[in-house]
Amino acid sequence: MNQPFDPWKRGPIAPRADKRERAARDLARAKVDAPPLPSESHASRDLEAGATFAHRTGDARELRLHGLNAVRAAFERRPEALRKLYLTQARVAQMKPVLAWCAQQKIGYRVVEDTDLQKLAASSHHEGVVGDFVREAPVAFDAWLAAVGDGPRCVLWLDGVGNPHNLGAILRASAHFGACAVLVPPTSSLAISGAAARVAEGGAEHVPIVPMTDASQAMQSLRDAGFVLAATVVSGGADVFAHPLPPRVVIVMGNEGEGMDRSLANQCDMQVSIPGTGAVESLNVAAATAVLLASWRSALKA
Repeated sequence: MNQPFDPWKRGPIAPRADKRERAARDLARAKVDAPPLPSESHASRDLEAGATFAHRTGDARELRLHGLNAVRAAFERRPEALRKLYLTQARVAQMKPVLAWCAQQKIGYRVVEDTDLQKLAASSHHEGVVGDFVREAPVAFDAWLAAVGDGPRCVLWLDGVGNPHNLGAILRASAHFGACAVLVPPTSSLAISGAAARVAEGGAEHVPIVPMTDASQAMQSLRDAGFVLAATVVSGGADVFAHPLPPRVVIVMGNEGEGMDRSLANQCDMQVSIPGTGAVESLNVAAATAVLLASWRSALKA
């Protein structure tokens, strides 16, 4: 019978004393004090599961993030949410402040091999760092709108976008250009995953995803708050470069396949298009979002 896998030694589980000695040597290389060891079963289960979204160990309250900027951004904004950290030796120097905080707060971390991180992240794009964080509770639409403030604001409304990499790219562009939220309809299952957070490069920590309970009611509430709803269509809309977006706007984006739902587009206050050469039909939803956000921000400064 095969012995259980030990993620820290990458071999059969040895007696616990030997495991502590190996862990102590890893921690000494990181030049911080060793925090208490997590349980062997929990650590092994994490590596074998290779979960990226809401641990497959059963705790949907936690989110596994991977990628250097994603993990550091989450830690910088909410360090108290960090539960475990895994990293390669090559990342120790860059992560020293985080490791020192982990040691002080008795948060478990481990220096592991690249292959271990691939199992943890279920991806080869882990960039040498994986962190488990308590998942943030979603922001209620009414609470978000009450706190949004006056003056120029740009909000995104994602109608059917489902690809996590597109979501990550949208969040990255939103953080860069200053969009204040991403709204999703009641039927959407869109949420932050490890893959989306990695592509967002820290943007997921700056732009909340706000679920709406009723799309029609949300439209009216947004208008009452002074927002203009602008639907994005492939053709037939106002040229976004010739007709600047309003300072206080909700940009409604269609999904990756069929694009904007026509009935939803007709309910919006205006329709806009991004002109091009015609060599391709349209831009990817994430690329189109970046163009529209850049256009909005440029119009504010004009």
